[in-house]
Amino acid sequence: MAEKRAYVVVWCTLMLASCLMLAQQNAPNTQGVTPPPGSPTPTPARMTFFVTSVGLGKGGDLGGLAGADAHCQALAAAVGAGGHTWHAYLSTQARPGQPAVNARDRIGTGPWFNWSFAQLGAPQNAIISADLAELHGDTLVQAQRGSNLFKQSTRNEHGQVIHGIGDTPPIQHEILTGSKWDGRAYMDNADHTCNNWTSSSTGSAQLGHSDRIGNGSSWNSSNATTGCSQAALESSGGAGLFYCFAIN
Repeated sequence: MAEKRAYVVVWCTLMLASCLMLAQQNAPNTQGVTPPPGSPTPTPARMTFFVTSVGLGKGGDLGGLAGADAHCQALAAAVGAGGHTWHAYLSTQARPGQPAVNARDRIGTGPWFNWSFAQLGAPQNAIISADLAELHGDTLVQAQRGSNLFKQSTRNEHGQVIHGIGDTPPIQHEILTGSKWDGRAYMDNADHTCNNWTSSSTGSAQLGHSDRIGNGSSWNSSNATTGCSQAALESSGGAGLFYCFAIN
């Protein structure tokens, strides 16, 4: 009789644990959101990386780095991750009186996690990269191993995968970076940043591919745009999207 009672207790415990896990997985994205009066204080949002779900609609004119950062912050806040400080992964080029800015120097030190970590615990694709060196493949071993940034892990702030090669149009896998593969700014005289993210007409911008397919398969430096207008970005598989990283 004692053995039967013990079995029932164990079975009930396992069922309760399963129900709690299922409830957690199906819970809405409320991490970091100010709770209603009397509700428990939520834990800080763990998402520290995403691709913008929408651009600013003005092609390569993002309002400079400040405007791009503000866009990251607003999108993050809308899904409960506004407790972090967010920066856009964008480089700028040297101009008279203005030194170049490297995208890799703007995004903190890692590690970075995507939306999946915030929502569902720690699935295989939750971590994007442990640190800057791994993210950019600074050493031969790191370059060969690669980061965990690929199509299924490179999600927007809502947890949606960015449409890439082979998906239903519109294809939006071209992500603005203005950067070389090592995350640093270009030092030549060509325009790689749509005039430091202020032009929606003339110029060009360097792009990465969120699905790592085509033109070298680089997430941050695959090819250049044909112009800086919204139409030019959309014509080649982009939408003016960019990467956002939490620096804290």
